[in-house]
Amino acid sequence: MAQTADKDFVPSGAPIFKVFWNYNQDFTPNAVKKSAFALDRAYLGYKYDFSDKISAKVIFDVGNNTAGSAYTAFLKIAQLDWKVATGIKLSMGMIGLKQFNDQEDFWGYRYIYRVSDDQDGIGSSADLGVNAEFTLTKNLKWNVLVVNGEGFRNIQDTNGNQRIGSSLVYTPIKGLITKVYFDSQNTTGSKAVTTMALFAGYNTGKFRFGAEYNQLLNGTSFAVPAVDHELRVVSFYSTYVINKKIEIFGRFDHEKSNMLSGATTVWNSAKDGDLMITGFQYAPSKGLKLALDYQGYNFEQSGVPSQSKVFINAEFNL
Repeated sequence: MAQTADKDFVPSGAPIFKVFWNYNQDFTPNAVKKSAFALDRAYLGYKYDFSDKISAKVIFDVGNNTAGSAYTAFLKIAQLDWKVATGIKLSMGMIGLKQFNDQEDFWGYRYIYRVSDDQDGIGSSADLGVNAEFTLTKNLKWNVLVVNGEGFRNIQDTNGNQRIGSSLVYTPIKGLITKVYFDSQNTTGSKAVTTMALFAGYNTGKFRFGAEYNQLLNGTSFAVPAVDHELRVVSFYSTYVINKKIEIFGRFDHEKSNMLSGATTVWNSAKDGDLMITGFQYAPSKGLKLALDYQGYNFEQSGVPSQSKVFINAEFNL
């Protein structure tokens, strides 16, 4: 049967194209930039299936990055996927990571706002290394990964310490997904940087609700070691589907860092606080999403004013 499947398979490929665009109006008192059009991201790439077991894809991330000009292209994905046996898949190269991929899919509005792990620098969406995925049962999936640990913008540090991680995804009943993720990266002469993510989501088709707890220890971000620094974020989001084209959504995040010995404020005081997003999405056709949404930020540090912004967001893709 396997020989017949390979013989009948026709290798083929397809382009990958996705763009995030927005217009925003800032109602924060004394805001310097009151309004602006922005094109935050463009993903360009190609996927090719060599056989029914082996495929590859290359994706460039073009965005407003601090590492270059207004629009700088980074190689985000250069990944080979190989189904080496039943229930076992190996991925290698610049691969998409597993820390928050399920959360991002469940949240469903990446073009509006990133999930908390990504937004707050607790994890990276891609890195250079290998990942082995094991489908243990129809309800349980286990991933083990070894990567450089610096993300896709910085390939490897001078010390060569790899990040090792693992995740379990369990779907006990239809519509319910649960996930546990943990990774650790040794540092030279310091404590290991570790991250953890816990996630649960329930989707009835008409309504979905997700909750996350994310933690970073001994770092100011996943790629910047800092002894005894801690960052914790909880996130809740929900969506109500009115019909095939219209959805209403909401989200609440709370971010909190710790106070270091001898300090008078927490180390991440300028960013600690609450985020609230609410709005609706209209999808007039396949490949196009439009949203009108409010984003509010309430910071814990005294003297930092709350922010209120209204966005018109769009995603268009192949």
